[in-house]
Amino acid sequence: MSRDRDPLVVGRVIGDVLNPFTRSVELRITYGNREVNNGWDFRPSQIVNQPRVDIGGDDLRTFYTLIMVDPDAPSPSDSNLREYLHWLVTDIPATTGASFGREIVCYESPRPSMGIHRLVFVLFRQLGRQTVYPPGWRQNFITRDFAELYNLGSPVAAVYFNCQRESGTGGRRL
Repeated sequence: MSRDRDPLVVGRVIGDVLNPFTRSVELRITYGNREVNNGWDFRPSQIVNQPRVDIGGDDLRTFYTLIMVDPDAPSPSDSNLREYLHWLVTDIPATTGASFGREIVCYESPRPSMGIHRLVFVLFRQLGRQTVYPPGWRQNFITRDFAELYNLGSPVAAVYFNCQRESGTGGRRL
């Protein structure tokens, strides 16, 4: 896919959260019966419970780390808490899902109060089991720095959706 049409580039996930990378593993995120696709809109009431996460791959001896962040906290015009960490699961075996991993930062349902927020799921391949540890905080989490600290390398998959408070209207303006 050309870079100018890649939804992660168009939605500024590449740049704000991640450096360019090549997707190499399937990542499927589902809230209830609705799959997350890049740029789709979800309301806070639809994402109260942690989603189902299915990860591709072909070797159960390969482990992954899943990160969920909000780069627009507390508001897109003043993202001084960028990135806010909503969920962190490690040691997820390939071909399984997050429920088979180790939740080291519990799922916190996004509740944006101002503007349209991007919620980003990022998947990294780990070097081995039990090689990733929880950060000391959720606010000002930096996915790039975290990946570097734990030698996670480039992401292998990512997907994002937009979310705004229930009474909000309109779509993301680029």
